[in-house]
Amino acid sequence: MAGKKTTLALQGGGSHGAFTWGVLDALLEDGRIGIEGISGTSAGAMNGALLAHGLENGGAETAREALEGFWSKISSYGAFSPYHSGPFNPLGADWSPHVFWFDVMSQLYSPYLLNPFNLNPLREVLEDSINFESLRRTEAVKLFVSATNVQSNHLRIFSNKDLCVEVLLASACLPSVHQAVQVDGEYYWDGGFMGNPVLEPLVRRCRTQDTLIVQINPTRRESLPVTAHAIADRINEITFNASLMREIRSYADVTRLIDKGIIQDPRVERAYFHLISAEEEMAHLGVRSKLDTTWLFLTRLRDIGREKCLRWLDENFEHLGVRSTLDLLQWSPVEHGDRGSP
Repeated sequence: MAGKKTTLALQGGGSHGAFTWGVLDALLEDGRIGIEGISGTSAGAMNGALLAHGLENGGAETAREALEGFWSKISSYGAFSPYHSGPFNPLGADWSPHVFWFDVMSQLYSPYLLNPFNLNPLREVLEDSINFESLRRTEAVKLFVSATNVQSNHLRIFSNKDLCVEVLLASACLPSVHQAVQVDGEYYWDGGFMGNPVLEPLVRRCRTQDTLIVQINPTRRESLPVTAHAIADRINEITFNASLMREIRSYADVTRLIDKGIIQDPRVERAYFHLISAEEEMAHLGVRSKLDTTWLFLTRLRDIGREKCLRWLDENFEHLGVRSTLDLLQWSPVEHGDRGSP
C-alpha cells in the first residue's frame, strides 16, 4: 500500500526513455509511493501513459508488464532502423556508415519526400500497447502530455480526456524524421522544443507538493565539443533541457521569496522537487543512440534506471512531503556577466 504520493515529470529522449522505464519499474516494485499525476514529453509521455493505463486496469504489476511489453515491441519494430546497433552496425548507432548516410539524406530531404506515405511503426506499437478509450477514462492518475504547435509556436498540454495515438505521436515527432502530426486541425512537433517536460500542471493541478523529475538529457559536459558530431549532440542536449531549467529557476525564485516572508499568500504553496538522473552514463551516449532500439541497449538503460531509483529511494524516501532533495538554484543557476567586476 502506497504510504506517500508524488507526481512525476518524465523527460523525452527517444530510446533513452528506457532509463525512465527502469525508474518506473523500480518505483512500482517498491510500492511505497503512489502517483497522483504525470507530465511527460515524447518517450516520457509514452512511459507515463503506459504507467497510468496499467495502474487503472490492474495495478502495479499490470503497469510493469505493460512497460516491458511496450519496450519489447519497440525493439522488435525497430530492427530495420539504420540506428539499430547489431551485426550491420558493429560500431553502434553513433559510428555506423548506414547512420551517416541516413543523416545526410535527412539533412538534404524532408520526411515529406523520404517518407511520402508517412509510415511510422510507432503508431502500431502504441495502438497495440494502449487502449486509448480506457486511457481517456483513467481516474487513477492525471496525465499531461506536451506538444509544440508548428504554426503558432505555442505549447499545448493535452490531458487525460484528450489522449489518443496522434497526441503521443505528436509529442514525439522529430521534424527531421517524421511529418508533423495533425491533432484537432493543428500540426505538432516534439513537445521537447517547448517543455521537456512541463512542471506547471503538476504544481497547479495536483494536490501533492512533491514532484519527482526523471532526467534523461545531461545538463553538463566536462569537455568542449569541437567536432561537428559533438556540437550537434550538445545542441540537442541544451535545447531539450532549456525549458525545464527555466521552470526550475522560477520555482527556485518563488521558494526563496516564501522563505524570506515576501510571499505570504496562502494560495502560493511551497513545492518540493526531487531528481533521478544518470548524468555520467548518459554523457557517454550520442544523440543518434536515442534511435537505437537494440534490446541489449534498452535493457541496459532499464537496469541503470532501476539502480538509480532504488538508490534514490534508500537515500530520500523519508524526505518526501518534507523538503526538496534537489537543490533548485545549484541545478539551474544563472551566471551573470558582471561576475568578478569591481
